[in-house]
Amino acid sequence: MVKGQWIPVRGAQGQHSRQAHADLPPGTFEREISKEGFFGPAAFFHHRNPPTGWSAFEGPLRPRAFNLAALAAAPSPWSAPRVLGNAAVDVRFWSLTAPMPTLARNADGDQLLFVHAGQGDLFCDYGRIGFEAGDYLYLPRGTMWRLRPQGAAAILMIEASGGHFTLPDRGLLGPHALFDPAILDTPVMDEAFSDHQNAIGDVTVEIKKRGQLSRVTFPYNPLDAVGWHGELAPARLNVRDIRPITSHRYHLPPSVHTTFLAERFVVCTFAPRPFETDPGALKIPFFHNNDDYEEVIFYHAGDFFSRDNIDAGMLTFHPSGFTHGPHPKALKNMLSQPKPATDEYAVMIDTRDPLDVGADVAEVENLAYVDSWRSGT
Repeated sequence: MVKGQWIPVRGAQGQHSRQAHADLPPGTFEREISKEGFFGPAAFFHHRNPPTGWSAFEGPLRPRAFNLAALAAAPSPWSAPRVLGNAAVDVRFWSLTAPMPTLARNADGDQLLFVHAGQGDLFCDYGRIGFEAGDYLYLPRGTMWRLRPQGAAAILMIEASGGHFTLPDRGLLGPHALFDPAILDTPVMDEAFSDHQNAIGDVTVEIKKRGQLSRVTFPYNPLDAVGWHGELAPARLNVRDIRPITSHRYHLPPSVHTTFLAERFVVCTFAPRPFETDPGALKIPFFHNNDDYEEVIFYHAGDFFSRDNIDAGMLTFHPSGFTHGPHPKALKNMLSQPKPATDEYAVMIDTRDPLDVGADVAEVENLAYVDSWRSGT
């Protein structure tokens, strides 16, 4: 669909604010319904009750939560439990307790590794790059790589199946908003990389293509390049280097925190930012119908102020088609926050197409999550 080709309707009825997400009629709760995520036309309703105050919720649209930290470890990224996916994106959670015994290569699409826990080194065709908790590691499609953690590590894996990752257009903000591209680190061919190259013995590469694995064994380490040049390479970005866009008078939609773009989904990062200070501005996420996108949030660290009973390492999934928003405990701070700033790091994935839940995560699902919005809870 070409943006801007909408039926030209505009109107207003009853009690309503003049500005979205601010100066609500007293005693009301705002709900946004919009097209194309938060980029198309929208309507704003003012309700007497929280729009998520259901007493029962049955059927496949129910909001879901998974404790990914409870999943078992896996030696290979391709054996890591699949959490969610569709034709355009594959989301897995990978816990490993030792260096990878083989190299990996993704022939299905670009790979994004978000390091939830652990530290160590990633070795690849381009050299070595160190990693720590909070790092995004971008791996172009076809890159051979291996992780060598120092102890245990936990990784959220996001694949752009059949596609690639890019950076969002910063528009009027300029090219250095959110983070300066100069801050992206690329691998180095240092002494540690040379030592890894010189390991003796056979080396196997596990190549994933169309969800199937091929194993190719070499009598040497195929990460034997002595140099490279060009404009395609893995890169590292830590969440601490992201500088969120904020407004003291207006609660910005989550799309403003977009970190990476793919063809049918986006990856956003929630990082600490000041709360809005305008007296009439909302200080919490607004209730909304995200009817065109599926919403996934992985909780990395901090105090998740709009959610209740959510711990680091958990992931929530809100299918498109129903109203969702902050938990009841957050509503008491809708217009006034006790702290000056948020204290949370989280990764959000919004997909344009419906997602399927992986069979591997059924054992770590919190089936009571849907009831956490019920009236009186």
